[in-house]
Amino acid sequence: MPSPSRHVLKFGGTSVRDSRAWEAVETILRRRMAGPGAPAIVMVHSALPGVTDLLDALAGALASGRDGEADDLRRRVVQVHREAARDILGAEAPEVDLLLEELEGWEHVAQPADRARLLALGERLSTRLGCRRLLDRGLPVRLEDATRFLQVSEPEGPRGWLDAECSATRSAHVGRLLDDLTADGSIVLTQGFLASTPSGATALLGRGGSDTAAACLAGRWGADLLEIWTDVPGMFTADPRKVPSARLLRRLGHAEAQEIATTGSRVLHPRCIPALRDAGIPIRIGSTLRPDDTGTLVEPGGPDGPPQLKAVSWKRDVVLVSMETVGMWQEVGFLARAFRVFQEVGLSVDLVSTSETSVTVSLDASANLLDPARLEALEAGLSEVCRVTILRDCAAVSLVGQGIRAMLHRMSPALESFEEHRIHLVSQAASDLNLTVVVDGDQGERLARSLHRLLLEDAVRPELFGPSWSELEGRARTDGATSRSWWRREARRIGEAVDRSSTAGAAYVYHLPTVRARLDELRALGSVDRVLYAMKANAHPEILRLVGGEADTGFECVSPGEIERVLASCPELDPRRILFTPNFASRDEMARGFQAGVRVTLDSLHPLEAWPELFIGGEVLVRLDPGRGAGHHEKVSTAGPGSKFGIHPDDVPELLERARGADLRITGLHVHAGSGVGGTEHWERMGRFLLEMATEFPDLEVLDVGGGLPVPRHAVDPPLDLAALDAGLARIRSVRPELDLWIEPGRYLVAEAGVLAARVTQVKRKGGTTWVGLATGMNSFIRPALYGAWHEIANLTRADEPPEERVQVVGPICETGDRLGADRLFPRTREGDLVVVARAGAYGRVMASSYNLRPPAAEHVLTD
Repeated sequence: MPSPSRHVLKFGGTSVRDSRAWEAVETILRRRMAGPGAPAIVMVHSALPGVTDLLDALAGALASGRDGEADDLRRRVVQVHREAARDILGAEAPEVDLLLEELEGWEHVAQPADRARLLALGERLSTRLGCRRLLDRGLPVRLEDATRFLQVSEPEGPRGWLDAECSATRSAHVGRLLDDLTADGSIVLTQGFLASTPSGATALLGRGGSDTAAACLAGRWGADLLEIWTDVPGMFTADPRKVPSARLLRRLGHAEAQEIATTGSRVLHPRCIPALRDAGIPIRIGSTLRPDDTGTLVEPGGPDGPPQLKAVSWKRDVVLVSMETVGMWQEVGFLARAFRVFQEVGLSVDLVSTSETSVTVSLDASANLLDPARLEALEAGLSEVCRVTILRDCAAVSLVGQGIRAMLHRMSPALESFEEHRIHLVSQAASDLNLTVVVDGDQGERLARSLHRLLLEDAVRPELFGPSWSELEGRARTDGATSRSWWRREARRIGEAVDRSSTAGAAYVYHLPTVRARLDELRALGSVDRVLYAMKANAHPEILRLVGGEADTGFECVSPGEIERVLASCPELDPRRILFTPNFASRDEMARGFQAGVRVTLDSLHPLEAWPELFIGGEVLVRLDPGRGAGHHEKVSTAGPGSKFGIHPDDVPELLERARGADLRITGLHVHAGSGVGGTEHWERMGRFLLEMATEFPDLEVLDVGGGLPVPRHAVDPPLDLAALDAGLARIRSVRPELDLWIEPGRYLVAEAGVLAARVTQVKRKGGTTWVGLATGMNSFIRPALYGAWHEIANLTRADEPPEERVQVVGPICETGDRLGADRLFPRTREGDLVVVARAGAYGRVMASSYNLRPPAAEHVLTD
């Protein structure tokens, strides 16, 4: 009969804190033990939350003779455990009382060994409670002290007692011992955090040592799987409590998980991974709050496929040490002398960056005690070999993914995020797993949020990326209570529009009151003279008539066809309220713009060079390239050397010379860097760029800072801060108050006002994946396939039912890329249900096609 597989299950402090948490633990254990082929189980769990901190403070008070403080801390530890016993057991716990009596009699902590023994009480107390709880619930469990299985070398100095290194090498002795203890089906329950010295004393494995103890135990036993159970359902693409749109990482390699843990994630302690990587033991991370979720699997080698960015992480309290001397150039031994000083003061180096005459390194507070005295000693020692500068309060922000070098070109849209930050250090890992920048401490989280939004929110590989934190928490469903989600209130009328649509089972539905609300928000900006609607976003005549009906609005058109659509929809409109901004237009198109009487924008020297007769005695606006693009995706970045748009500032002298030759007045400067730009600083920056260029143009009347205003992607995302936008643009106005200031919103006005609604045609379940097919797909809405865009998708028919499964929402087009949404939480969906893709009012129907000879969804308007 084959031996059972071996599983180590580790539960963190929050997973064992109270009776309700223990119910989840019991459910997980019973499932593991059920049926044939059940694994042998060793369970490791931590101290109760906060107890280790209390014991550490108690040790400090005892060592310093602060008796009153020590008495108070003792009382608090005793109170925590007596209250926990009453909650978890429903009774007093005599076996716990024995250890509490030992604690009450503790009067001295003279040596590191004493501190280690005192701190170990936290785990020993909690596991006694846990053992009693499981026995009372009828589970076969035996409590064994971790010192039987985990050993460290004889400690030397305080660190050897309190932050010891434990071997994870497979041990025949430990394997036989645990196999014997679990042979009758019993669960072995033991502590994290502690191990035995050769003399039999207790040493600690450092903070976060429960993960490390579980990993070492798995290695020593030769386990087949380590399960880490905590209060979050796995590892995420960012800290989900700071970035609600962070995505669950379904699968990672050991090396990637190590980098994510090292660079700031707190789900796994970095020390626990190398032991398992070397032994080829996978790790599954799950949440006791959601034990049915699949969580994250960390496996040898990692998932197959092309290089993929996996996470953005950051950590605070980083210290930079810069060492500079001309003498280091080609000098043998300089680094050895410098790093010897770090060794002498007991500091380990994290990041290293070098140049011909300087070396900068970072120190991580999580791995070092960075007290002032130690840093002063470091500075004094280094001053003997170089000039030294120490910069405190920094943050390290890391992009993590296997094959990071092969992805650098795909990160170009994110580079603008760095412009607003002081970059103190850049480091690219030799392992090709991360790219790290060090910035000011108060800017780390902000930079990480921006990078995550640009690079990871819309990741579309469902085998790697699961739902977002906000989806898992269920917060996305509260969107129906917000004023910006009109479509939930209008479910009946949307369904009627779909059912009478000329394209069977599908329709675009636009809500004019929402367009009006967005337009009025921008018209209320005191700094803006004219709001030009970038009509390429949505050219429906009803929307054009609404916008054109206001005196302080206008239109930005990019083709003669758009000009004709505006004038046909708004026959009373003054053509001068239309700005024609063609790109690589023919001579005929440029001529038609002038003939229509609209304002024309020039974004290339070619028309002036080749067709000067078109411009004689006229006027134009000029589109300038600010030098770098912006936006939510590289395909919507419209500036910089890789973009086809705009005139480079270096070409302005030639532009002015040719304009004078044609008696051409340049009355406006225009800039547009991209779509879906985050924050509000961008438009003030564009305005300052135009102000710098404006000194060269004597006939100016207008500065146009372009569009790209962001639309919230998720229900939990805040809307654009219009007050901040207005304040920034007001600062631009104050420099040249005689000039008009224009903006060009497109998607901002109409995205939230439109949905793509469709009936469900089929539901398919195959290989563990559920596919929900709609009556239309990428032929109607190509943004998800083209940009990887994320749009909220909801089943309106079952809006009041709870989500039950994750589904892939697809269309009928014969393309693998015909996926409107990946891995969405849905109620049990059936044929005929009404599904909406939200925020689809922009770049939807205008980009549609008849691919596969399937007509795109027809359009319907709700006027009230």
